[in-house]
Amino acid sequence: MIGPTPKHTFYLCDVAVDFRKGFDGLSGMIRDYMGCNPLDGSAYIFMNGSRNRIKILIWEGDGFMMCYKRLEKGTFDHPIVTKDGGEYQINYDHLLMIMKGIKWEKIERKRRLEMMDY
Repeated sequence: MIGPTPKHTFYLCDVAVDFRKGFDGLSGMIRDYMGCNPLDGSAYIFMNGSRNRIKILIWEGDGFMMCYKRLEKGTFDHPIVTKDGGEYQINYDHLLMIMKGIKWEKIERKRRLEMMDY
């Protein structure tokens, strides 16, 4: 599959990133700033200071893949992330809302049956 999928674990960096950084520079941010392993197969999300560009870096087992989106108008919403054990984790639904311009702190998720409810 090309691009992030719901099977990935997603981490959102909580600081603006210099978008001249490529694969190596972003890998360094993942390792040094976020305290994670860039080779773990997770998707790492970065935004620039203007929040009109987003990069997603994913290790695919044999190399890195980078997804890049530039908005022609408007900005991406940058939600507040909680740092649990040095992680900046969000879920796939949150990523989709960020990409579509939805402010997700105002959205209430309705209760659904989960396998753990049994």
